[in-house]
Amino acid sequence: MIKKIEHIGIAVKDLKSAIEFYEKALGMKCYKIEEVESQKVKTAFFKVGETKIELLEGTEPESPIIKFINGKGEGIHHIAYLVDDVQNTLNDLKAKGLRLIDERPRKGTEGFNIAFVHPSSTGGVLIELCEETK
Repeated sequence: MIKKIEHIGIAVKDLKSAIEFYEKALGMKCYKIEEVESQKVKTAFFKVGETKIELLEGTEPESPIIKFINGKGEGIHHIAYLVDDVQNTLNDLKAKGLRLIDERPRKGTEGFNIAFVHPSSTGGVLIELCEETK
């Protein structure tokens, strides 16, 4: 079902400052910045081997990222797993009794189909499922 960790999402207040930290302090290179208006978020991506780091900055006060930061502070927001078929994975997890945030996949960054599984049924970790689009 799970192929690999696709990325780790990190909520940040200031994307520009966070990018600067990752590039200057850690020697990483941001290869893409993307805004997803439907999710009220701006993202920056870094590659670490086969896995990516996704920095997330909320773009509007009602953004889930801003709400997360206001409640918990900056830090790890979610772990994303690559799967072959998001819808089939959602169906399987729902049948196993997990609480879903998304019943159906939606478009995410980098052209992926994505869906989230609620942290109340995953030991407190927000899980994102990602499927590469053909």
